[in-house]
This record gives sequence, structure tokens and C-alpha cells, in this order.
Amino acid sequence: MSLPPEKASELKQLIHQQLSKMDVHGRIREILAETIREELAPDQQQLSTEDLIKALKRRGIIDDVMKELNFVTDNVDQELPSSPKQPVCFTDRQSTLLKKSDGTRMADSTTMLSISDPVHMVLIKTDIFAETTLVASYFLEWRSVLGSENGVTNLTVELMGVGTESKVSVGILNIKLEMYPPLNQTLSQEVVNTQLALERQKTAEKERLFLVYAKQWWREYLQIRPSHNSRLVKIFAQDENGINRPVCSYVKPLRAGRLLDTPRQAARFVNVLGYERAPVIGGGGKQEQWCTLLAFLCRNKGDCEDHANLLCSLLLGYGLEAFVCVGTKAKGVPHAWVMTCGTDGTVTFWDSLTGHRYLHKPINPDEPPAAEQPKPLYPYRTIGCVFNHQTFLGNCQPSDSVETCVFDLNDESKWKPMNEEAVKSVCAPGATTSLPPFPPLCASTIDASVTSNEIEMQLRLLVSEHRKDLGLTTVWEDQLSYLLSPALASYEFERTTSISAGNEEFQDAIRRAVPDGHTFKGFPIHFVYRNARRAFATCLRSPFCEEIICCRGDQVRLAVRVRVFTYPESACAVWIMFACKYRSVL
Repeated sequence: MSLPPEKASELKQLIHQQLSKMDVHGRIREILAETIREELAPDQQQLSTEDLIKALKRRGIIDDVMKELNFVTDNVDQELPSSPKQPVCFTDRQSTLLKKSDGTRMADSTTMLSISDPVHMVLIKTDIFAETTLVASYFLEWRSVLGSENGVTNLTVELMGVGTESKVSVGILNIKLEMYPPLNQTLSQEVVNTQLALERQKTAEKERLFLVYAKQWWREYLQIRPSHNSRLVKIFAQDENGINRPVCSYVKPLRAGRLLDTPRQAARFVNVLGYERAPVIGGGGKQEQWCTLLAFLCRNKGDCEDHANLLCSLLLGYGLEAFVCVGTKAKGVPHAWVMTCGTDGTVTFWDSLTGHRYLHKPINPDEPPAAEQPKPLYPYRTIGCVFNHQTFLGNCQPSDSVETCVFDLNDESKWKPMNEEAVKSVCAPGATTSLPPFPPLCASTIDASVTSNEIEMQLRLLVSEHRKDLGLTTVWEDQLSYLLSPALASYEFERTTSISAGNEEFQDAIRRAVPDGHTFKGFPIHFVYRNARRAFATCLRSPFCEEIICCRGDQVRLAVRVRVFTYPESACAVWIMFACKYRSVL
């Protein structure tokens, strides 16, 4: 019986959710602290792995986990191949365990030596305001442990910075690798080193051949029309470590398991991840930095290309024909968005930063001026190329204007394709030159109800203090605050589905709650962070919201409602609505 990679990802999600539900990691930390405090001598500085395992067994942690995790197979005699190594990151998400056994039979050392995927480690710094900064990203070659005695080896790696600081050391990381359970038979270090050397040689040759091909493709592209030199045709892009990678390697079909149900919900998830341009030192325009998916998810924010790559990967996972588009928007600003092509020829643009969707209908420049033409609603101006994990196409139409562009991607007179085998040689899953398999998405660890209530209480205090400074009293009306909830739910539903629903009931409830002769005012606002003080400062910059918060009049009653909608990777959409009602006095 073979376990497909997507099923392995779903299984991993279920195990992670169950471990989080049992708070296994918290219990391990408590036991570790107790063991160090109670059992170690004052002059002993380290706790051995064996002592920790004994402590876990003694307190029943391992037994509890094994009771909760029940695996059922159709035939226990069948050998299941081991899963590829999944990336891990040293951030606030829980650690991922590298497994060499699927629970039935052990994978031998030779099989494990053939698994070329490195362990991706990401170092994140989080400040007191919950703002995250990417510090380092490192790909660890773990297979040296296969040739070590007793299946244990210690490594020291130097972590380098990211972006413009990719040549600057940020620190040293000491790593202990141990095979658990131990291998029945270890390999000689010479065999391991020979295998790694052969892979490096093979990788270098593939990269060289693809670079030669890419240069030839570019020369042919320029020969079609010299003006193509000014188009945004992006073949390579630098990652956070300053390494040039083919753009196709940043996209792979990604299944969200049961965390996201529809493509539009996936688009909303990508939309609520923060937007942040790569930092630039000095002038010279935009700093290029395309983050690998794991680094992007750990930061929970990134540039437009990071959002577009993630959204394209998710839409491919849903079975759509999706591509990342590289071009410009207003004022010639470089931009990336996603395009899907329907079986009926429909072309839809997905903006990964806003979540908006646009149907594309090309304008015919040969039509007479009086002829009625479709009016584009999208913000995109030009397009240079489109790509996904298998395909790269350069726009070779006379004009690169999006509104006149025809997206018949099979027409080589309009779109110059790269050879798919060439793309596959460096971007296909399992290719030694490609990025490691994408990590499965993690379920949110945020309790939406608790977080909503906490932010709401903080905002009430901030409003009361602000009004007190103005010499105003504050009276809150809980019932009016509660009546605002349906509106916030309706706003989020509309952002996700583009369908408006429930507004009539909300308006009817407000009319009943506001007596005759009184005026009601409400102001909804949306954030993708959970910092109440920062949100309040932003609200005060809006004259409409400031008018509500500082409302003066007779029988003034204030209301505020907060609703947090959670998404994978602890991303969230935070809706806040301030409202007031007061007696109108002429």
C-alpha cells in the first residue's frame, strides 16, 4: 500500500491537531522543568535524552499519546514507503518530527540515503508587539547521521542573515541529530559522502544546462520584437538567502486538507496574511526577495509575489488551472497576481493582496472607436509572463497591455513557452535542484471567542480613557453592541464569497433598538492584526470613527463589537465596529 504525499500531509495535520488538543508540548515542557529542578544535581548542567524519555514514560505521557493516536491499515503485512522529510521551523509553531518509520516496518539506511530533501529551518524574531522578523533561513543536509556511529551526530552550522544581509552571520547553531529508533545497519561515512558528492555534481550540471537553455530562450524572445527587452519577463528570482531560483520552483500544488474548504476561502486566507515589502537600504527602488513558502508562513507576512505564489499553489491544489502573472499596475509599479483559466475559456484574475476577483474580457483594438468595448475593472496595466510549477510562458503579443491581451496560452504566436522538460528538470518534485516539499498548513491556535472578547474589553477601556481626557462621560450599551455581530459576520462572508447576505435583518434590528427621535451611527473597520491599541490609533485617524468615539449630545450610548475570524497558520481577520446612538436636538 502506497501513501500519496497529499495523504501524508493530511495525516500530519490530524496528528498535529490531536497533539495540540492534548497539549502534549506544554506537558513535556512542564515535565522537563520539573525534572531539571528536582532530579539534577546543582553542578549538572544538562539533562540527557535518556533521562527525559524515562521521565515522560514515568508520568504516562507516551502512553497517553499512543492511546489517542490509533492507526488502522488494510494489511499490516504490506510495507509502506517512508514519508519524505517535511520541513521544520524554529518558530512559535510546534516542532515537526522527522520520521524514518511509518509504524509498520523500518525504512533501511539505503532507502533513507536516497531521500534528498533537506530540513528547512527558519528563525523568527517576535517583538513585544507581536511583530515578526525573519532572521535566518537554513537548509540542513541531515543525511550525515546515516553514517555516524550509534546513529548520533553533532553539527555546528553558521546561520546567515536574509535579504541584503544574506552575507552577514547572525549566529552559530549547534545541532544534535539522532536516528530514533536506531538503524539496524548504518552506512559507512564514505558511502554517504560519495552519494552527497554525486548529487551536488548532478545538481550543478542540471542548473548549468537550464541556465544555458534560459539564455537561448531569452535571445529568441528578444528576436521576436526588440521592445520585449522592457517587459517584465521574470525567469529567475532571489530567495531570502540571495540564491537565484527559477520562478517555477516557488509554486507547487498545495492541499489545505480540511482547513480551507473552497478556492475563495483560500484566497481570503492569503489575503489576511500581512503585506510587507522587502526592506531596502538606500535608494534604487524595490528590493527583490521572493520568500520560500515556509519562511513566508512563519513570518505571516510578505510581498505581493509571496502572496501570489501561495495562492497559485492552493488553487492548483483545488484542481484549477492557475498561473502567477508578473506585470505592472498603475504608475508602472511591478506587481504579481494569479490567473485561472476555465474549461470554457473564462479567464479570472485573483488579487492575492485584496482577495478581489475580476473577469477578463479583452478589448479589440481594431474595433471602430464608436464600438462598445468592455470596461476593465482590474488594476493591472501590463503583463510580461505567466508561470506555474510546470509551465513558463512569455507574452509575445504586439502590446503587453492587459486589457488587449488574449490569454490563449496554447497559441505560440501570442505566448512563447519554455520547454516543459527543461522546467521539470529543475522544478519537478524530487528534483535535487528544487525546493523541499511544501509543509502542510497548520490549524490556527487562536481561540476566536476569547480573543474577540479580549480586544473588545481593551477597546472599551481605550475609548473611555480617550473620552475622559475630553471631559466626556461614557455609557456602554451591551445590547446595542451585541446587535452589531450579524453585520460583522456578513462583512466577512462577503469578503470571502463576494455575496452580500444578512444585511436586511441587521438593519431591522437596529431600527427596533433605536427609539424615535434618536440617531444611530456605525463605523466598521477591518484589520489583520490583534493589537487593540494600534487598531484604536488607526480608527481615530478616520473622521467618521472619531466622530462616533467623541460623540456629544443627549442620552449618548456607545457600543463596540469585535469579531475575530481565524484561518490557518494563526492568520486572522479582525472586524471592529464602533457605534453610537443619541437623542437628536435641533
